[in-house]
Amino acid sequence: MQRPLKIGDVGIDFPAGLGALAGYSDWPFRVLCRRFGAGFAVAEVLLDRFVMSVTKGSKAGRFIRVDDEDHPCGAQLMGDDPALFAQAAQTLAARGFDWIDLNFACPVRKVLGKCRGGWFLGHPSEALHVVAVVRDALPPEMPLTLKLRRGLDDTQAAEEHFHRIVEGAWNLGVTAMTVHPRTVLQRYQGTADWEFLARLRFRRPDRVILGSGDLHSPQLACRMAEETGVDGLWIARGAVGYPWFFAELRAVLDGRPLPPPPSIFEQRRVLEEHFSLAVAAYGPDRAVSVMRNFAFQYAKIHPQGEAVRQSLVQLKSRSDWDDLLRIWYGVDLPGLRKPPPIPSDISCDSAKAADVSG
Repeated sequence: MQRPLKIGDVGIDFPAGLGALAGYSDWPFRVLCRRFGAGFAVAEVLLDRFVMSVTKGSKAGRFIRVDDEDHPCGAQLMGDDPALFAQAAQTLAARGFDWIDLNFACPVRKVLGKCRGGWFLGHPSEALHVVAVVRDALPPEMPLTLKLRRGLDDTQAAEEHFHRIVEGAWNLGVTAMTVHPRTVLQRYQGTADWEFLARLRFRRPDRVILGSGDLHSPQLACRMAEETGVDGLWIARGAVGYPWFFAELRAVLDGRPLPPPPSIFEQRRVLEEHFSLAVAAYGPDRAVSVMRNFAFQYAKIHPQGEAVRQSLVQLKSRSDWDDLLRIWYGVDLPGLRKPPPIPSDISCDSAKAADVSG
């Protein structure tokens, strides 16, 4: 898997990147992960109608921003209306994203109830209609990709629907697919079925397939690559609050020793860098609330993480942020490896998008 990855004509020098994660794969964190070695990133999922409402102003700068340091970067869309899907895809392509990704994977009940995300895996005709309309709306050179789960549920009919969508999408001009090998109804319970990915790879060795699911450490990411043969890796929950993931993965793939966990001073350095990027994106006031959410994730690798999280409950201002760094990140100590997330921790790559513009 150390060979370069290509999505259409978009070259990617390292085949592991930051996947779409609502509320987390924003511009500051994408840039930070790129500095640690992520080969690509996908922006946080957006509703089609929301994209059409934020083409100007501060929200456009927040949600549909991409710049020189942020390439290659895909934009992920979710919705229920083929025409709006197409219009939003055109808008994001014009803003400079390198490819458009359609989310047919989200397992959140509210999303499914609105006929979005993973709902499409149970409705292959509707899914392929969206693919066809979006593909026709985009310039021929703009890659179109899909994010999928392995089916709506564990039934044979669900797997048949999955393969109908996959084969139909390839025929319609989809360039690559990322597959999370859990079912939609499984959400994040149990384990991801990597054997499903291996079977899909065997079935279509000629297509670009990326894997996701249970990639909570660089070692697990390497195992997925070896056991499934996927072309690339979509790292989402495993990287939140731990951008070092990508540097560690590069080391493991190169046969170098795994670096030690980031020390307290290293964590502080990255928190300060992340905060500066957040200020550039959101301004100083909003940056505090954005970074408060991230800091809960960073705290998981602090040896006194629970106490740090208790302090974060009261964090409301820049002075509170400075106090946090002074009190909890002022003495250097060894850090911890990030533990695997629990299912309710970061519940879905598009959970928050369910509430964006309806």
